Amino acid sequence: MDIIPPPIQVTQRGLEGTEVSTSQRTLGDIQSIFADQEALNSLDLDQKAYEVACYFPVGQGKEGGLFYGFTTLYPGKVGKEYFMTKGHFHQKIDTGEFYWGVSGKGALLFMDLNRKVWAEEMKPGSLHYIPGRVAHRTINTGDEPLIFGACWPSDAGHNYETIQQQGFAARIKEVDGAPKIVIPEN
Repeated sequence: MDIIPPPIQVTQRGLEGTEVSTSQRTLGDIQSIFADQEALNSLDLDQKAYEVACYFPVGQGKEGGLFYGFTTLYPGKVGKEYFMTKGHFHQKIDTGEFYWGVSGKGALLFMDLNRKVWAEEMKPGSLHYIPGRVAHRTINTGDEPLIFGACWPSDAGHNYETIQQQGFAARIKEVDGAPKIVIPEN
């Protein structure tokens, strides 16, 4: 019996292989998540904000399966707000997930169903458990790409709509030269 090569390879840049699915988001794709729309309008909306490479060895919704991926979140700011991912809850609300830092620096912003927020620093080697019932968004607070890995159940699903409609209860912005959690004034 022959030993065959795996369908994907994990590299310093993320995932490579014929079974890797990729996608990207430009600033134009995610423009509604930024608070400072005036600052956003001065930027190139075709600029890449982040790209994702994933491996889906089982079908979406398969109970007991796992998905695996890497995100490259580019550096930049819209006004004082750092480039970030859209953020989401899981459709299967009780589902957890793991993220881990590969390179760069950033923050993982959490928000529970009561809209309580907190954040963890992301850096090479950091490991982050995202519990069920918690929305999460990643922010690049550095000046190089933030690359992080993720592993989540294949039946978790993504609920982007709740965040799209209600937003996060806090943002991470540059304040006095450093990233800080900022609660927006109503």
